[in-house]
Amino acid sequence: MTIDDRALRGLTLSAGDDGFEQAALPWNRAVPQRVSAVVEAEGAADVAAVVRQAAASGLRVTTQPNGHGATSGLDGEILIRTSRMRAVEIRPDERVARVEAGASWGELLAAAAKHDLTGPAGSSPVVSVTGYTLGGGLSWYGRARGLAAGAVRALEIVDAEGATSRVTADSDPDLFWALRGGGGDFAVVTALELELFPASRLYGGRLLWPAARAAEVMAAFRKITADAPEELSLWFTLAEFPPFPEVPEPLRGLAAVMVDLAFLGDAATGRELLRPLESVPGVLLDTRGELPVAELGSICAEPTEPMPVLSRGELLTDLGDDAVAALLAATGEGIAPLATVQVRHLGGALARPRADGGACGHLAEPYLLSMIAPAPVPELVAAGTARMGAIAGALASHTTGFKPFTFLGDGESAAAAFPAATLERLREIKRARDPHGVFRSNFPVLG
Repeated sequence: MTIDDRALRGLTLSAGDDGFEQAALPWNRAVPQRVSAVVEAEGAADVAAVVRQAAASGLRVTTQPNGHGATSGLDGEILIRTSRMRAVEIRPDERVARVEAGASWGELLAAAAKHDLTGPAGSSPVVSVTGYTLGGGLSWYGRARGLAAGAVRALEIVDAEGATSRVTADSDPDLFWALRGGGGDFAVVTALELELFPASRLYGGRLLWPAARAAEVMAAFRKITADAPEELSLWFTLAEFPPFPEVPEPLRGLAAVMVDLAFLGDAATGRELLRPLESVPGVLLDTRGELPVAELGSICAEPTEPMPVLSRGELLTDLGDDAVAALLAATGEGIAPLATVQVRHLGGALARPRADGGACGHLAEPYLLSMIAPAPVPELVAAGTARMGAIAGALASHTTGFKPFTFLGDGESAAAAFPAATLERLREIKRARDPHGVFRSNFPVLG
């Protein structure tokens, strides 16, 4: 399709144009995106104009700020990039932020910190606030604050006819519910308003040992998480560091076990809570300390540049002796070709049902298993897929088969993220609000 860009302020690229192939790439380079055009929107008016054109032509649109959460299911859609829409407004008296669709968590946290406020951010500062939140949003602060989607107060949208509106719990309760955790299948969200909360202190960082200490570190991790306060979040990770020059010398080529943490409190209390970890000898790295609240995204030092990866997530029903034995046995000879095998502590506010929580609901399971594998060539894709399957299989009796929406992997269905009743309600709203299928999200509720 050729976009009539005379009414658009942003850049439009179609197949064959210089720069089109690069513009169509997702953040995860392992996922092919077969789109027919890319529109880099400058604002809601651009989005509305493109949606109207698509609807009139019987075409579909999909939206990505910078390509996180991409899926290979796209085939001929118009890709709307919202990465140029980056305005962030903090209303400190209301403890609310208005964030345009392309703004990142790093940008929001920096703006909010000037007022001793913060929001329910995840581990990466480069992920967009909107994309992350529409999928539910599993935050470092989730145990204390719940899923990020529950903090949404309002959404500015473009509907399937290309009309703009502001959606709240009062103005459109069904759509408001669906957009908060149901993905981007119902409208294009051009901005949202998010509740903030006071946070003047943050204690966080990473402890790292050789992988041979995995059993001891896991024992300490279990002890701490058994009765951790909701202000403390802890992640246990087995990692294989590549032997690349950009990796610091002590870690280059190392098989390691790590604990990453974030604590909404002071350093002295945080250290006391983590005392069981200090009894594990052989620590190679300890970055714990008080951090500026805006630097939450630095704790895990996650990659900020695009790369090809595979991922898989599973919710764990428990982390008892049998589950731990199965995990350590499945990874005891190393995790290669995977990069990380991680167990995140959930619970707290994440596990409490909320009447106003949105489609994402709550996570009753106490832990999350997450695996990531580099996938630069087909051989590693096959090997990584098989290895993740083997580890998940070893823990099958300790998983539910469900996973958070934002942990769905390429090729997985939205049905894996929702109970049957929730999925059916989402489908009813989709059919009512987008009867001609103008919108196609990364993981569509209609399959």
